[in-house]
Amino acid sequence: MDKAEIEAALDASEAALAPGGPGGPGNLSGTGFWKAVAAIKREPGLADEFADRMALIDRTAFERWALLTLPIPLGTALAIIGTLLGLGVITVGYYVDEPWNGLLLLAGTGIILVPTHGLGHLVVGRLSGMRFTHWFVGTVRMPQPGVKVDYSTYLRTPAASRAWMHASGAIVTKAIPFLMLGAAWGMEAPGWAWAALLVIGAVTVATDALWSTKSSDWKKFSRERRYMQ
Repeated sequence: MDKAEIEAALDASEAALAPGGPGGPGNLSGTGFWKAVAAIKREPGLADEFADRMALIDRTAFERWALLTLPIPLGTALAIIGTLLGLGVITVGYYVDEPWNGLLLLAGTGIILVPTHGLGHLVVGRLSGMRFTHWFVGTVRMPQPGVKVDYSTYLRTPAASRAWMHASGAIVTKAIPFLMLGAAWGMEAPGWAWAALLVIGAVTVATDALWSTKSSDWKKFSRERRYMQ
């Protein structure tokens, strides 16, 4: 797409997001917005001209789509508290006998898995120079909390950094069940707790292979790697 085509796509996107627009609330389908985004990724020199406008369109569409949003400071504080809570539950497991130590280990691991995925994206993204606008829950069917990147900083960040930001959450999620095997050893957890951690780890890996590579973090990772120069 040339500059005129990008301008036309952004005009159509803004019209679709306007009250009573042809695309309906939050719907960018058919506007050419994502083709324009891809064009900017192929020609990073255009980011300064279009990234801020794209970010406003993207944020408007996101806010109409998301089921629940929280400001980044509040959402991050809650995610950290949730992670510390999970670690606290696991710590208690060191001071109780079977089967409670195993149950607490698994409960704490489950608690930790919820917030740390988004925290992984947030930490790696911030280290790469990206900003974030919200924590959110997208849909009732997919209630896993996530973080929304600010598209103006996202498009100005090198493709390799964008790729690893997308991968980071998945990597953290895959690592945690296997890291908790160390806690299982330290508290002398029963064998079924070890087995459960291994099953959780295997399921997360299989989920990535069967689903995330097609529609989630690893798909985005592969997409951004194609823009690396």
